[in-house]
Amino acid sequence: MTCQMIAKVAHVNELSETEIEIWNLFYAMRKQLDRALERDLQAHSAVSAPEFEILRALAQVPDGRLRVTDVAARVSWEQSRVSHQAQRMLARGLIERTADVADRRTAWISLTPDGKRAALEAMPERTVQLRKYFFDVLSPQEQAQLADMSRRVLGALGTEAVE
Repeated sequence: MTCQMIAKVAHVNELSETEIEIWNLFYAMRKQLDRALERDLQAHSAVSAPEFEILRALAQVPDGRLRVTDVAARVSWEQSRVSHQAQRMLARGLIERTADVADRRTAWISLTPDGKRAALEAMPERTVQLRKYFFDVLSPQEQAQLADMSRRVLGALGTEAVE
């Protein structure tokens, strides 16, 4: 490899000071936003952030019922993490789990009445917090730009936005 090629590869692998600053700001914003949303969720509802993610995924489908693999895709978790969290939620009576009659290896989880109630109680406060911490600080133009940037990054990752 020539010195010019090595220099080019080294340059490609480096981030500029501006890029480092942008990444650090984005990373800090994302982590702090997650923490604030989790803190506020715990203060105003009886569910944890992981429980809320699963309840929200189930509440977004008409019958409140999804295969474990579909829940995993919607919340961007590994299937094993969903299964472990589902076990805890089963114990709390928030969901119920049933085997697929056609494929006994496939499991379905669905909202119980207590799960529906917990989701309905948590969602309005989550909306208030999303508006306060996120949407109210961005102009409509910035929101549109962020949506576009998010789609491009997700495209580069080979994924789509979760529902």
